[in-house]
Amino acid sequence: MRYIIMADGKGNRWNNFWDIPKHFIKIGDETLLERTVRLVREREKDATIYITSHDPRYEVAGATRYEPLNNVLEIDRFTEELIDDNVCFLYGDTFYSEEAMDTIMSTEAEDLLFFGNERSIVAIKVKDGRLFKLHVDYVRQLFTYGEIESCKGWQVYQSFMGLPYNKKQISDKYIYIQDQTRDFNTPGDLRDENLK
Repeated sequence: MRYIIMADGKGNRWNNFWDIPKHFIKIGDETLLERTVRLVREREKDATIYITSHDPRYEVAGATRYEPLNNVLEIDRFTEELIDDNVCFLYGDTFYSEEAMDTIMSTEAEDLLFFGNERSIVAIKVKDGRLFKLHVDYVRQLFTYGEIESCKGWQVYQSFMGLPYNKKQISDKYIYIQDQTRDFNTPGDLRDENLK
């Protein structure tokens, strides 16, 4: 399994709060990126881990920084040239609990499997890269033609499950992560101090 930690977003909502990108938020003595790499390595010593970013500051021990060829739309964080069979996409701005990482890494996907809660998707396991790419491309096309307002992980899930695009709705192929695992998009997301 290859792990892609997506960290090449624009960070507009974070707006360089504390003069750092959100991926460098420290929980204890490590950044979100360092924590995610460590959690993956502890569970799969020989895992191939990429951090997608054009910023040289995103070099993290235990992972390889990869500069995506295309990064225009939000959906481009699913780096097209890295989509393949047996890939797990993780979010670089997410605090993962130990239990969440256990669940993500140990749960097998039949084709595509999404992890998260009602608020956000925190991981996507891809067993069938062709199928995932098909839905990513379809969502990109819908957004480009103005048929949907957003193009990110939720819309890929909705496309895959045949769900309406106008609201977040959860059906099958979605594993609930109901613990302190959470993403950081705005400075207001820092309110929870119970992260461990």
